[in-house]
Amino acid sequence: MAHPKRKISKTRRDKRRTHHGAVAKQLSLCSTTGETHQMHRAYVVEGNLYYNNQMVVADYQKV
Repeated sequence: MAHPKRKISKTRRDKRRTHHGAVAKQLSLCSTTGETHQMHRAYVVEGNLYYNNQMVVADYQKV
């Protein structure tokens, strides 16, 4: 297996990781229900499961 020839210093390691910060999740507004939800995720409104601005499952029960 490959292994480093020299030890990577903490400073060099941390400089590489500066771009790995947390990113805020993208939120969208549903045109059908008016609810704010996470993009590309199903969401529940008043017991109904919605995805892509359409009701997918009526009377949704979480298992």
